[in-house]
Amino acid sequence: MALTATLHKVRMNISDLHRHYYQEHSMTVARHPSETETRMMVRLLAFMRHADEDLSFTKGLSTDDEPELWQKSPDGRILLWVELGEPSVKRIKQALSRAEQVVVYSYGGRSAQEWWNKHQIELTQLPRLQIYHLDDPQPARLAELCQRSIDLFATLQENEIQLTDGEHSLDLQLSQWR
Repeated sequence: MALTATLHKVRMNISDLHRHYYQEHSMTVARHPSETETRMMVRLLAFMRHADEDLSFTKGLSTDDEPELWQKSPDGRILLWVELGEPSVKRIKQALSRAEQVVVYSYGGRSAQEWWNKHQIELTQLPRLQIYHLDDPQPARLAELCQRSIDLFATLQENEIQLTDGEHSLDLQLSQWR
């Protein structure tokens, strides 16, 4: 019997002080059977940082030719392509050929740092690319907020994110690698 996606009801109240964006978003997010709670929560964090009425989740892990999130213009152009983890340089270049801006959210410890060290020179030469990193133990702490019903209040100011679910508060700091 094939495993099915786990559905999460998510409500996010986002206050982005840098972009002057103040909105509530309610959605159902499917977590692929092979996706960890940490990865799903990093997807939500990426959504919060780029929240817009035209930003949407894609099929993600279920397809090779789509990012985790994208923002499309009314004429179909891809304005923003968001990747998670440690994508190959080839995948990033393909994304840059299709989108006006590409953002990568790396998370975790040693493997992410090794990925950056290995590809840093090549990645820093690519235009329209931003790379952010969420260092340990922040991803694990973020995963602790994962429930079947998630109600988050987020305050963002540049690379700092304050999250609360009413019971727990979490202060996150993204490092900008590029």
